[in-house]
Amino acid sequence: MTPTSVPARPSGVSAYLNEWVRSPRADLLSGVLVALALIPEAIAFSIIAGVPPQVGLYASFIIAMVIAFVGGRPAMISAATGAMALLMTGLVKDHGLEYLFAATVLTGVLQVFFGWAKLARYLKFVPRPVMTGFVNALAILIFLAQLPQVVGAGWPTYAMVAAGLAIIYLLPRVTRAVPSALVAILVLSAVSILTGADVRTVRDMGVLPTALPPFHLPAVPLTLETLDIVFPVALTLTLVGLLESLLTAQLIDEKTDTTSDKNAESRGQGIANIVTGLFGGMAGCAMIGQSMINVTGGGRGRLSTFVAGAVLLLLILVLQDLLVQIPMAALVAVMIMVSLSTFDWKSLRAMATHPRGESVVMVATVAATVLTHDLSQGVLTGVVLSALFFARKVSQLSGVTAEDAPDVTRTYRVTGQLFFVSTHDFLHRFDFTPPPTRVVIDVHGAHFWDSSAVTALDQVLRRYRAQGTPVELIGLNGASGALFDQVIR
Repeated sequence: MTPTSVPARPSGVSAYLNEWVRSPRADLLSGVLVALALIPEAIAFSIIAGVPPQVGLYASFIIAMVIAFVGGRPAMISAATGAMALLMTGLVKDHGLEYLFAATVLTGVLQVFFGWAKLARYLKFVPRPVMTGFVNALAILIFLAQLPQVVGAGWPTYAMVAAGLAIIYLLPRVTRAVPSALVAILVLSAVSILTGADVRTVRDMGVLPTALPPFHLPAVPLTLETLDIVFPVALTLTLVGLLESLLTAQLIDEKTDTTSDKNAESRGQGIANIVTGLFGGMAGCAMIGQSMINVTGGGRGRLSTFVAGAVLLLLILVLQDLLVQIPMAALVAVMIMVSLSTFDWKSLRAMATHPRGESVVMVATVAATVLTHDLSQGVLTGVVLSALFFARKVSQLSGVTAEDAPDVTRTYRVTGQLFFVSTHDFLHRFDFTPPPTRVVIDVHGAHFWDSSAVTALDQVLRRYRAQGTPVELIGLNGASGALFDQVIR
């Protein structure tokens, strides 16, 4: 090898195997840490969705273990999430669990299609203010989902929630050797058991699994009516799940200074959701918080994700007698802290310095999401508003100036980008009364992007000609000329 030679990066099977064995010790340790942190969230998200705890627990270990093999982003943690749970409540309440399982399978199919069609690249069209609003709205919805467990519950519950928040917030100032959320759960569970406090526990939420989940086809009629019920929910789950997963993958890329295949991640998320739907689990996606815990703990390979799922399964089956005694107040405290840490507090300060349009987009995304309890509606609102603000801003970059020559020739110089938003101002920049002897329209410095723009140009030409004024168009570039010929001629 010459001094200037660079070793070739492994590819294909070699690269895939390297993603499993790149840092086995760190992956094992970080995977165990993530599994411990997944337990309370999996149960809490089940409660948010209105399903028994086993549904979220099944989903969490199945998705984590499957995505470890088929995902496109090593070290990213996928499981049951609050964003997805919030979208399931109406379906579960109105139609029951079997329709949720059907929607989960359909979500997986749609995500596989998105990955196969390479639609992940369109994430770049989601502006950062929309992503910030998405994250902030998710935090608010997670917080609001805890209120039914607290309102009217009595002072023991309030005291436990306050104590849990204090432990979660203060313990990291002393040590980070163990997750503060796990310590809060253990301490509050011990207090609940020893004092016999009158508080709700996980046992009150439903039966936990005692064995591996069996294969189970959703017991729903295969009719168009069923499709009409589950498809809107599945499509929303697909979009929100992919948005959160690809956003998380992008964050992990930046954190680890690596790249990942977003289309492979889309397909992997789909496969994982198909499997979990067929084994009694709810749809899930990547978890921003748990993924950051994993990479911060040293996890870099697929092994860390697999270990997180496998250890979670072991804890469920072996330690179930302890899990059912966890007070709900402890889980509420954990979820409140999750919501507080998820919210981008810097975005509030940034509103004073960022362009007003970006702040409006962020706030509108949050408002639309919270009001509809639909993250996809919020993202759609934000993207549409961003497009409108961008179109308005770009339209202001075009201009028309007039110059009169001694021979009574009037030259209009058109500059900038012209499309549907700028056509109104463009038309009103030309003076038709009194008509000049001759008109030259110079568009060397302009580009016409759509049929609205070239139609407006044609209207100007036709109006001068209708008055009997000779008009000459010069400087039309190739792309604009081709569009002009296609639309007008």
